[in-house]
Order: sequence, then structure tokens, then C-alpha cells
Amino acid sequence: MNIRTRFAPSPTGFLHIGGLRTALYCYLWAKHNDGDYLLRIEDTDRTRYVEGSVENLINALEFCGVKHDEGPMLKDGKVVEIGDKGPYFQSDRLDIYKKYINKLLDEGKAYYCFCDKERLDKLREEQVQNKQTPKYDGKCKNISREEAERRIKNGESYVIRMALPENEDITFYDEVRGEVTINTNDVDEQVLIKADGFPTYHFAVVVDDHLMDVNYVIRGEEWLVSTPKHIILYNYLGWEAPKFAHLPTVLNKNKKKLSKRHDSVAVEDFIQKGYLPEALINYIALLGWSDPEGKEILSMDELIRDFDISRVTKAGAVFDTEKLNWVNAHYIKEKSNEELIALIKPYLLKENLVNDDVSDETMEYIVEAIKDKLNYLEESIELTKELYLKANLDELDDKAKEIMDMETNETLFENLISLFEQEKKLTPEIVSKSLKSIQKEFKIKGKALYMPTRIAISGIMHGADLTYILSILGKDEVVERLKKALNYIK
Repeated sequence: MNIRTRFAPSPTGFLHIGGLRTALYCYLWAKHNDGDYLLRIEDTDRTRYVEGSVENLINALEFCGVKHDEGPMLKDGKVVEIGDKGPYFQSDRLDIYKKYINKLLDEGKAYYCFCDKERLDKLREEQVQNKQTPKYDGKCKNISREEAERRIKNGESYVIRMALPENEDITFYDEVRGEVTINTNDVDEQVLIKADGFPTYHFAVVVDDHLMDVNYVIRGEEWLVSTPKHIILYNYLGWEAPKFAHLPTVLNKNKKKLSKRHDSVAVEDFIQKGYLPEALINYIALLGWSDPEGKEILSMDELIRDFDISRVTKAGAVFDTEKLNWVNAHYIKEKSNEELIALIKPYLLKENLVNDDVSDETMEYIVEAIKDKLNYLEESIELTKELYLKANLDELDDKAKEIMDMETNETLFENLISLFEQEKKLTPEIVSKSLKSIQKEFKIKGKALYMPTRIAISGIMHGADLTYILSILGKDEVVERLKKALNYIK
């Protein structure tokens, strides 16, 4: 069997971390089995549609390397559809849904409902007060087709609901949770077609998954309780239901569901902060799934090779930003300096920390100075600012003042100035050679050598490699700062 999976988000804003995890698992399971992975846009709720969200969604998935075989793609900035099972936007499939809803109506497996919002709200309120399962009470279920059509002709607003069998156990196997049984008495007679003529998720998803040959439905656990409705619809329409796998919820550090209001959940935000795609995918893959060998660093090829839907856990997975930082830092360290320069430079240009004419040599020094401290690329801004810090010797703290009072400082600064003035420019090698020369000749070493020099230059006692800082600042700036420090201690 050729496994076909799909990711079917609504275009209501940014791609959520949980959505990326669902898309990734759909992609990995399809590719692990040499199958197909498609993208479908479920845009039937027109009140929640956000302009540009489809383009943002596609870009985020493309950035992360989760590339679909069918569905909407971006070509020259425009959305085009690839594949022979489309349209891949539900709003373009209304005639298709009409065909199948009419079949259900004709067979008495769906019915028109004329109850208004006020009645439905009151009904739900009473059921909650009586500790009953909130669901439709079937008031319109026995209205004849003729009467319903007469009322529709007279302009009454209506929806179409599915008719459920009474007191029937619906049992299905979930690839994550095993066998699940839910009785139809605990299931609502779901609206299939809304008052605006658009289908609900529950109807459209069944029709679309069948017609698009999706045979593995991988989605969030919030849809688990709705699965019996979908299975009944498959049976009503005479179709074979796909296999189901409902993924555990992604939680925050407080073990609560990740919230748009309280947590960082937009994939786009992580991209803008400078999390690498390979790190995002690596970490998100581990939110509910584990490698059989216990590895925590895995490439996309390794994930495809090792991923098995049966290893997905039932328990909620905690999204730990510190762990993501650790994974991202690993991939940053694996980058060459040339690659890191290309990644970091846009952040520094935006903050005017460097200009377009900055030399490759200076960028190399910056990268060498900060790369071991980077958790994500945006941190390069603050770390680079530290490289350019200028000492205000009149505002040093007590510890720094104590170091600047060392007896050897005058000899140190005078000789550094003398050595640096003889050079055309400063490089890490020249700075290191000069410091070693002073250490050897004047026996100034360790704390007495490096700390006064750093304080004289930047006003702080600890920081990035001093040889790179001095090389970045350049000969003239360094000599000027050392002369000021020399005057300060005299």
C-alpha cells in the first residue's frame, strides 16, 4: 500500500509549533514508507481567514525542509497547485461537497436543522447545569424532507446535521493509543453544512481525505473524540476509513497546552530569531517521539530512516526552549565560519554594528569571538555589541578599580602601545605574540596580563577572546584606548 498522509491547516495566521510537529510527522511517516505527503488548506471558516497566511505557512514549511508532494506551492511569489487530486483549497471544492451531502440527505443519514443560536445556547446551558454531555437534542431530526424544503424556500436559515445511530459503540484502532471505543450516545449530531453553505471540518475532512486517497490521518489528539463521527460518515458513504494516529499535545514548561496568549508558539518567530531549520526539525521531532537508539541529534535523513509512528507516546510533550537552544547551538557550532558569516551578517547590518563594506577578515574575527556562545543567531547582536564596548574608566566597579591599580599596569600598557604602534594592523596572531612577548620579558602573566588589558579596552573583566576583540577594533582604536588607560593610572 502506498502510504499517503496530509497536513491540513486552516489559514488563520502563523504556523504553530504544534502544527509544524504534525506536518513533520506526516512527512516523516510518508517518506519512511516511500509514500506521498500532501498539503491541503482547510479554509471553509471564512470569518477566521487571515490574508497572507497561506504564503507564510508554505514559506515556513519550506524553510524547515518539510516539503509536500502535492498541494499549494509558491512560484514567483504566487500560489499555484501541484498534483492531480485538487483543488487543494476547500473553498474551491463546494460543488464536490454538495454532491455528497445530497446523497446523505437522500438516504436519511443527514437532516436539515432550523434551530437558532439562542435555542442552542439555552439547550447547552441546561445540559451543562444537569451535568449532561452537551449535544444537540434532535429536535429537527423528524422534520419531513418536504416540510424542510418548504421552510428553506420561505427563507428560513438552516444547517445540515448528520444523523447518528442510537447507543452504538464505535470502535477503532489508533496507532498511538491502541483500541478506542466511543458510544454514539456520547457523540453530538454534528453540523455538516453551515448556514453560509460551507462545510464544517468534520464533513469536508472525510470527503477530501477519501478523494485524495489519504490512508493515514495523523493529527492532534483534540480530534480523537471526533473520530467516531468521521468513521460513521465513511460508513455512510460506503468508503473505507483510513488509519488514524492522534498525536499528544505539545505543552509548555508548566505542563499546560502551548498558548498563543502566553507562550512563544509561532514558527515564524523562531525563524526570525535565528533558529536553524535542521535544529528546529531535530528538536520538534523529539516532542512525542524518540529515536530507537536514544540519539538526540538527528539529520532529516536519519529521522526519515528511523521514524516509526508506533514510537509516538501518549503523554503530552513539553516544549523546552533551553533544550531547543542546546540543539540549535550544536548545529551552529557545526557551521563553517563562512556559513556563519552569511547567517549572522544580516542581523549585524540591521543594527548598524557593521556596514556593507565590512571586511571578510573582520567578520571572521567576530564569528570566532562569539560563535561558541550563540544559542540562536539573533544573540549575535548583543554579543557583538560587547566586542565594541568602550571603557569608562571613571565608572569602574570596585573589583575593576582594584585590578587597574596593579603595579605592573604601567609597564604593560606602555609596552603594548609600543608593540602595536610598530604593526600595520592587528590580527589575533599579532596580539597573541605581543602579549606573550610582554609575559616573557616582564614576567607579567595570567590575571595581571589579560584583565587590565581587557578593562582598559572595554571596561569589563570577562568576555570574548581578547585577541579577536583587539583585532576587530583595529590598531588605531586600541592604541588610543590604551593611552587613555595609561593616563588614567598615572
